[in-house]
Amino acid sequence: MIARLSRRHLLAGGVALGLASRVARAAQPVRVGSKLDTEAALLGTIILSQLSAGGIPTVNRLRLGNTKIVRSAILSGELDIYPEYTGNGAFFFNMDSDPVWKNAEAGYERVKRLDLDANKIVWLPPAPANNTWGIAVRGDVAQAQKLATLEDFARWVNSGGKVKIAASAEFVESPAALPAFQAAYGFKLTQDQTLVLAGGDTAATERAAAEDTSGVNTAMVYGTDGAIAALGLVVLADTRSAQMVYEPSPIARQAVLADYPKIPDLLAPAYAALDGATLRALNAKISVDGEDVGKVTKAWLAAKGLLK
Repeated sequence: MIARLSRRHLLAGGVALGLASRVARAAQPVRVGSKLDTEAALLGTIILSQLSAGGIPTVNRLRLGNTKIVRSAILSGELDIYPEYTGNGAFFFNMDSDPVWKNAEAGYERVKRLDLDANKIVWLPPAPANNTWGIAVRGDVAQAQKLATLEDFARWVNSGGKVKIAASAEFVESPAALPAFQAAYGFKLTQDQTLVLAGGDTAATERAAAEDTSGVNTAMVYGTDGAIAALGLVVLADTRSAQMVYEPSPIARQAVLADYPKIPDLLAPAYAALDGATLRALNAKISVDGEDVGKVTKAWLAAKGLLK
């Protein structure tokens, strides 16, 4: 009898310890990270704010490092969640020649499946904004020439329009950049129609187009650059998917979502509201106007009714 009672007590103690262990694990703060740039900090701050507002304890590890550093951190379990881009799945899994990455929905579904199977990383629904290479035209020119898409741009070029683009050497020469646009839309810019700037800083190309530097009226951009809105440039729609799609998506370790299952519901409304124009405007407040990323995030979330 004593032996059986002792065993029952031991079993009860083991169950209690197991429950206590699960409670302790669930109580661990969620380590929220991001990359170094302005947009990454904004997207990471949205995650941090929404989790905190939902009562989930967090640790701020924003602006942790470049893509390699944050990717290594989440794979090793040193980071729990951060904003990534769907198109980077092409490089994470050595599949950059696969056309699937040029389709927003298909690319997302592919990386979602691959990362879950290989690494137990969950890709949550992405924002409907594409931070990929693009071509933007000064606003007054776009209005005068009725330019909204790259098909319109091709018509303008091929009809002898006075086009001059500021771009990096990589953009002009890389098969994945300007040559891909030219092949998809059937136009060709001459050497006289390009101003090649040193480096790959889109802030310089955008400023050249806005200020009519050396006759430039068109610029190489990234689709969600903050300066686009501030400088009055119009990003031309890539209707034929010449470029891979880079939609921002929160990615998290599956174990963390098991501990905090309401994380997806907390983040989904905010990310769904981040279309390209919204993300450009928020980036501009931070990178152009010099506003604090935390204050910009809080004000936007409050205005959308997402901050309780």
